[in-house]
Amino acid sequence: MSAGGSKKAILAALTANAGIAVAKFVGAGITGSASMLAEGVHSVADTANQGLLLFGQNRAQQEADELHPFGYGRSRYFYSFVVALVLFTLGSVYALYEGVHKIQHPEELSSPMVAVVILVVAIGLEIYSFTTAVRESKPLKGRASWWHFIRNSRSPELPVVLLEDTGALIGLVLALGGVGLTMLTGDPVWDGIGTLCIGALLGIIAIILIIEMHSLLIGEGATAAEDRAIRDSIADSTTIDRLIHMKTQYIGPEELLVAAKVAVAPGLDIAQIAAGIDEAESRIRAAVPTARIIYLEPDLYREPAGKA
Repeated sequence: MSAGGSKKAILAALTANAGIAVAKFVGAGITGSASMLAEGVHSVADTANQGLLLFGQNRAQQEADELHPFGYGRSRYFYSFVVALVLFTLGSVYALYEGVHKIQHPEELSSPMVAVVILVVAIGLEIYSFTTAVRESKPLKGRASWWHFIRNSRSPELPVVLLEDTGALIGLVLALGGVGLTMLTGDPVWDGIGTLCIGALLGIIAIILIIEMHSLLIGEGATAAEDRAIRDSIADSTTIDRLIHMKTQYIGPEELLVAAKVAVAPGLDIAQIAAGIDEAESRIRAAVPTARIIYLEPDLYREPAGKA
């Protein structure tokens, strides 16, 4: 996929989170709300994360060189993995610590309505960021579920932004609930409970991202649909009889490596085999445009031993 759609979603999230972070810290300073402070740290983490995603996209555009002959596409996977670690350490762990502290040492909130107003405005800004990410993701998601898209996308940025924005929206609702219950009951412990819930939520999202980005970083193959399309396009009725075996790996979000051994028809000369291989490569690229690096090794098919 083109990085343009993901960049638009990242910029929308960065703009929203930077403004929200400032507002939350002001609100936390005025009210003394732990959940507001945790949400402020969460927004700082999110803002830093958007910067890391943009930096990763920029690094991925470097030309291939002698040290990295397949290019720098996996930089996008690496920095998305760093984003997950930042979300866990700076967002989740801090919120859990602050929540426990506020439950053990509850403090009255001052001017809680300030926190409520800021949280409501922040929800509006996060909805803008979230809807932008959803709009940019829909062409890639197709008819699949959102969970399927997050689990199977080979482009890391949109799933990261979607999960971050989802966590931010739920976190804001939790913070609003903590402040609201504190106002209604007069018990500041609710603010600490809201903060603990935010920390747990961020931890769950961070762990999901860590697992997914780790899988992309060490190398994932073609999707099931892409694998079928490649297999169906390799053989023809004249030069290539069948596919013997194949391996694929994404070396970047927009670059799939295909390596396969193919059985060629007997009796062909070198020129005919070379032309058939070139045609097969063209068919593969037409079926799966991300298949940019293709190595096809011609061979003669031999029946496995013991097979009639």
